[in-house]
Amino acid sequence: MRLKSYNAATMAEAMRLVREELGDDAVIVSTQRASDGQGVRITAALEDPEDAEDDIRRALSGRNTSAFGERVKEALEYHGTPARLVEKLVTAATAVEVGSPTMACAAALEDQFDFAPLPERKSPRPFMLVGPPGSGKTIATAKLAARARLAGRPVGVITADTIRAGAVEQLSAFTSILELELRQVRTPEQVGQAVNEMMPKYDLVFIDSPGLNPFSHHDMEYLKTLIASADLEPILVIAAGGDASEAADIGESFGACGATRLLATRLDMTRRLGSILSAASAGQLMFSEVSLNPHVATGLCAVNPVSMARMILPPEEELQPQPEDQQQAEPTLRPTSIRTEGFNR
Repeated sequence: MRLKSYNAATMAEAMRLVREELGDDAVIVSTQRASDGQGVRITAALEDPEDAEDDIRRALSGRNTSAFGERVKEALEYHGTPARLVEKLVTAATAVEVGSPTMACAAALEDQFDFAPLPERKSPRPFMLVGPPGSGKTIATAKLAARARLAGRPVGVITADTIRAGAVEQLSAFTSILELELRQVRTPEQVGQAVNEMMPKYDLVFIDSPGLNPFSHHDMEYLKTLIASADLEPILVIAAGGDASEAADIGESFGACGATRLLATRLDMTRRLGSILSAASAGQLMFSEVSLNPHVATGLCAVNPVSMARMILPPEEELQPQPEDQQQAEPTLRPTSIRTEGFNR
């Protein structure tokens, strides 16, 4: 099976591209808005007759998965992915079998999840980062603001995190260095007022929110009032490496409150990603960015099916042992990097 995505300004234009390349037998797998909010993105698939014959042979032989599927299954289980999600992803990877186990995994991820990085240019809505305490919301807010600022975009920052000791001071330190306006608010009404005043002035506005307990009815009701205070989009920030079942409950709880995307932090401090897959699946959240290091200016990276598949199942050439001099080499840092030792990532 061939699987490919097409971006176009209109649905009609995207369908034309599908027909031109894959023909009339192509099946539309998914449709969604483009990640920048402009245009549409269509994922289409084309069944290869030889693939169907392979499926029949596997069924007759009693083998339910291919070599690619087995490799993907092993990797997902290593990452602590819940069994039901493993089954769905392996089934999708086995059906596709494109190029390598890594690319089959990428196709399976695209089949099961949506990927929508946050815009780096103008957005009609502000973004509120939400999540449990200690997930890294404040640093993620600073990283998003820094990325936009370094790209030359006008950026405003609001903090509603007046509960955690030092939270305002921490964010203020970064916004001062970046020469950004930081507005401090305490109530949902003040959030709405700040948003209405800042949106006409800035291309992007990011809001840091207090850490809230996903299992507390009171906290979740308070979050709903924050979200309802203005026309904003909540982004769930969750740290990688946790228990997959707990992460699923967290994703489901924040998703029920209105969170639309997931930003994963601390990927430089964990080896297993099953928890963030579980959270996104349970909360029906789109993957946006991941935090790869503690540097504010360079710490965020937009994620897509291929890049995530390479984190889950590195290509074979990346698994080969490296010379000792390469293993000991320090990563190159940009001069603009702002160190954040001691802060949540």
